[in-house]
Amino acid sequence: MKHVYSLQKTLLLLCACIAMHITTHAQQVLKTFTPGQLWYDDKGELINAHGGGILYIDKTYYWFGEKRGRHGSEGVNVYSSKDLYNWTFRGLALAQQEDTTSDITKGCVMERPKVIYNKKTKQFVMWFHLELKGKGYSAARAAVAVSDKVTGPYRFVSSFRPNGNMSRDMGLFVDEDGSAYHIYSSRENYDLRIAKLSADYLTPTTQDTLLFSKHREAPALFRNNNKYYLITSGCTGWAPNRASLHVATSLFGPWQLVGDPMTGTGADSTFGGQSTFVLLVQGKKDAFIFIADKWNPKDLRDSRYLWLPVQFKEQTPVIEWTDQWNMSFFK
Repeated sequence: MKHVYSLQKTLLLLCACIAMHITTHAQQVLKTFTPGQLWYDDKGELINAHGGGILYIDKTYYWFGEKRGRHGSEGVNVYSSKDLYNWTFRGLALAQQEDTTSDITKGCVMERPKVIYNKKTKQFVMWFHLELKGKGYSAARAAVAVSDKVTGPYRFVSSFRPNGNMSRDMGLFVDEDGSAYHIYSSRENYDLRIAKLSADYLTPTTQDTLLFSKHREAPALFRNNNKYYLITSGCTGWAPNRASLHVATSLFGPWQLVGDPMTGTGADSTFGGQSTFVLLVQGKKDAFIFIADKWNPKDLRDSRYLWLPVQFKEQTPVIEWTDQWNMSFFK
């Protein structure tokens, strides 16, 4: 009985320590970014929003990203924040479906979700890269879902190959005139294409152009001072590689290769990460945050996030590693 009592006591102490650990993270108010470190939400749970993008609406940021299990894809999560440091889990924005005839049935792969708001239809529109269950990466489709509420739940609309083209890693971009664009890797990732979307943002138009054929993926597109900037990565699976930066004065090109925007130690591997999004910080001039994923293929849900400030040197974006930083970086 003494051994049983001792075991029970040990288990109780262990549970208390775990509870204290979770409470500590839940109560901690963050005031800095620490790229590559564990990042917890307001409830003390690790943020699970990989390959994602961020939408700003009604003075709130919403972070959409892949919900990942150890290896599998489990839908799209959404979090909200007022300050970008501290995030509240708002739920599963788009769940995989039990219906085995659905394109997003359980077992499919849902990657790189991005959400934009259509002011005309008053709908939130989500696009993502979809691979059908049991097909590996051969389907190469884009998929669309919609919601009347930013946090969802989103209703799956359709999946397709844009204008007949393969579509894998992708991003969305809304220009200053309200026109929206889908930028995507195609032809086994050898091509990078951009297509203007229909007025309701639900389908691509035939205004679909090849930007370049350089075997690039993970596009992150942004605009500043009438120039468009595009950061991409090479195609090396889960392994990190060198990023590249292209610049143009028109979304349909021509796009000029500038080089690698990363600088400093670890720059040649994008600091161990892969681009997913560049965020415009509201209320600050020329303030952008480069967002990347530091993938962990052995446990994808433990993949980390790299958030780094973008500097502009002679109108060229430069991204330098820093262990810790905050919004005071943007003067």
